[in-house]
Amino acid sequence: MNALDKVKNYYGRVLQTKADLKTTACCTAESFPPFMRPLAAQIDSEITDKFYGCGAPFPYALSGATVLDLGCGTWRDVFLLSQLVGPTGRVIGVDMTAAQLEVARRHLHPQMKRFGFTTPNVEFKHGYIEDLESLGIESGSVDVVVSNCVCNLSPEKERVFRETFRVLRPGGELYFSDVYADRRLPDACREDEVLLGECLGGAMYTEDFRRLMAKVGCEDVRAVRSAAIDIVDPAIRSKVGNTTFRSITLRAFKLPLEDRCEDHGQVATYLGGIPHAENVWALDDHHLFEKGRPRTVCGNTAAMLRDTRFGSHFRVDGNKDQHFGLFDCGPTAVASEDGHSGACC
Repeated sequence: MNALDKVKNYYGRVLQTKADLKTTACCTAESFPPFMRPLAAQIDSEITDKFYGCGAPFPYALSGATVLDLGCGTWRDVFLLSQLVGPTGRVIGVDMTAAQLEVARRHLHPQMKRFGFTTPNVEFKHGYIEDLESLGIESGSVDVVVSNCVCNLSPEKERVFRETFRVLRPGGELYFSDVYADRRLPDACREDEVLLGECLGGAMYTEDFRRLMAKVGCEDVRAVRSAAIDIVDPAIRSKVGNTTFRSITLRAFKLPLEDRCEDHGQVATYLGGIPHAENVWALDDHHLFEKGRPRTVCGNTAAMLRDTRFGSHFRVDGNKDQHFGLFDCGPTAVASEDGHSGACC
């Protein structure tokens, strides 16, 4: 049985609800922001009970956007995103596990009625996140790609990220939660059905993830939040040894960025207007923007604020005509909350 078949078997047959999980990796507690709690209350309990995720990958400013959810499962996140994008937006959910999608299909029309939508703004696609082209998802057709603890399950992660950036529009965003390890796992762990299904066996070593993203053309990935994963099952702990795992929510943009944070003397000012973040908005775990307060930024951050859907909410002064060397920035994209960091953003 190959890796994909092991994952399909685990999620289609072994797991019936989240209570069957042996670790917190696929159900890490991450609270929704207050404005999303009423939206979550609209989701049927069967959908949430059979949904597995390690974060809350819901970026701001999604009204009217086209969003793609990789590995959507029972569609909990799709139905939440449906409410966030609104009737003028669109959400596409892709999953390879028929049993998971069947739950979503049964709830489609009742959920749309509950949201007050006369026409569904969501659609299912049964297939593989490594091959979005075969599902008819065109290049440059998506504003935002999200994923909740799924990329680690793929044995072909490079294909996943190449496909992701193919379907994103210029300036589009990848916003996803996943599990990462503090070291490379041995083959026995990466082939173990239980470890794979628990989102541990396929977890990438953080530095290998950074290298992979650079290989597919994404030089700057930002961490939004991070949480430790508890492994309380003795059998699983004995298999993974001293390896530690974290659930990390990350964001990246389809932009021509540099591999280091460079100082061009640019200044960004948040103008407000992002719904539910009128006074303060966080780009990542070390860039918090207060409305009306200018802040010096590196060239990459300037592009993320100016050349994306957030552009109308920011004034960015300066360009790249001048260069002052490296920008004194914060932790790397895969830095943990305990302060471990690398060279740049």
